[in-house]
Amino acid sequence: MFKNFSLRMDIRGVIFLFAAISLLFVGAAGADIATYLHSTEVTVFWDPSEGFSSEVIWQSNAYETLLRYDPLTDKFTPVLAESYEKSSDGLSWTFHLRKGVKFHTGREMDAEAVKSSIDRTIAIGKGASFIWKPLDSIEVVDKYTVVFHLKTPGTLGLVCSSAYSAYIFDPDFANRDWFYAGHECGTGPYMLEIFEGDTLVVLKRFDDYWGGWKDRHFDKIVYKWVPEAGTRRLMIESGQADFTNRLPIETIKALESNPNIKLVKTPSFQNLIALFNTAKSEDHPIANPLVRKALAYAVPYGDVVKNVFGSYGRESRGVVPFGLWGYSERVKQYTYSLKTARTLLAQAGYPDGGFKLLLSYTAGDEYERRTAELWKSTLANLGIDLEVRGMTWDGHTGLAQAADPNERQDIFVFWWWPDFAHPYSFLSSLFETQEPPMYNFSYYKNPVYDDLINTATSIAGQDREEAINMYAEAQNLIMEDAAGIAAGDLTYVHPISANIEGYVGNAAYPNVVFWYECYRK
Repeated sequence: MFKNFSLRMDIRGVIFLFAAISLLFVGAAGADIATYLHSTEVTVFWDPSEGFSSEVIWQSNAYETLLRYDPLTDKFTPVLAESYEKSSDGLSWTFHLRKGVKFHTGREMDAEAVKSSIDRTIAIGKGASFIWKPLDSIEVVDKYTVVFHLKTPGTLGLVCSSAYSAYIFDPDFANRDWFYAGHECGTGPYMLEIFEGDTLVVLKRFDDYWGGWKDRHFDKIVYKWVPEAGTRRLMIESGQADFTNRLPIETIKALESNPNIKLVKTPSFQNLIALFNTAKSEDHPIANPLVRKALAYAVPYGDVVKNVFGSYGRESRGVVPFGLWGYSERVKQYTYSLKTARTLLAQAGYPDGGFKLLLSYTAGDEYERRTAELWKSTLANLGIDLEVRGMTWDGHTGLAQAADPNERQDIFVFWWWPDFAHPYSFLSSLFETQEPPMYNFSYYKNPVYDDLINTATSIAGQDREEAINMYAEAQNLIMEDAAGIAAGDLTYVHPISANIEGYVGNAAYPNVVFWYECYRK
């Protein structure tokens, strides 16, 4: 179904490709095209019920949700729902749908489609479908009214505005094989025109979009996977691209003086996570909690923030990132101390180290690689040989899901950002008991922890402060058991063409540009 492109592509090849793409649009009078270069695959999951990765950058422009969340104001704006209200006990939420909204298939969006979309996502049980745990049932009252009935009072507004597993799509076309053949059936301002596997997606304006096209808008959006940071920089500087993500800090600094580029700095809920393999056999060093704690004390957190993140990040405290509700100063945080690490290793029976560990990360991500290399250097002082291996995302996660835990990597490094703006996104996805593991690549199993985060989530709609206390207690269990750590919390800094207006970063929608709201001067 997909055409496979080489991970490595030289600069001339990328430029030639974009020249070829531009020829496709010659003759589209007045067409304005925006180009987004992404550091990793632009599509991992095609099915909107399964989405859980970088495809959010374009799917958020092709699909829509009932609401959109603004974490800076802690408020929701209507999208497919014109308005909503909830019952006094918080167990029923009634949504009044926007009339006259069309899917890209031509069919009208209605309450049955809303119910079918969410029911299908829950039934499939992939992606971020866990966000619907509080849901008991969906009731269609009439064509434009739908009621969500909950088992416990929850933060349903955050769920219905999620960047994943909350999209509304045409149920008549909701077939996994159809999606994975390169199709979509959303209601967004842009619809799929061209795709090349996980490498290229081109969207074009949907003429029947409910928002209309009276103002200045882009006609087409090109999303391209360009892993080489140097190539992305060249294309941004030369005007061949308009937006990119996660350039190395020295590149960001070099772009500060370029009048054709503006750097948009916004908060994020994204952090760099390292998960320790707790499932290896007892005779393996990393199976020992004391060794894992020593590894955590050997992370040079300050150097990571200073030399990898630059001024665009901060040291983490626990795994819920700063700025997201649920963050707490009560959470234990490891600090860099080789002295403490040596003491712990000696207690574990490894006073001189003398063992080797494998750390894997996503190839092409300079933040991950540089963090791993700094860690490798400090661990060498402890007699620990850390192999740092860059892998494709499929290879990275495939190794983590190997049937034999002893064949898996010892340390799994990756970014986590919220599927919905809720601490449960981090605490459930990364550390709740999972069999088989989806993203709990520490393979952590602790029923006390599981009960804490689920109880906290069930009361968060009524007593957020008590929920935060419970989330903090749960994170302290993770820290005590040394199942994993966050190396740093990222602040977004996105290079964008200086002649583009309207872009506002939103931490709840990581690295997403809502292009309908943007225009070129």
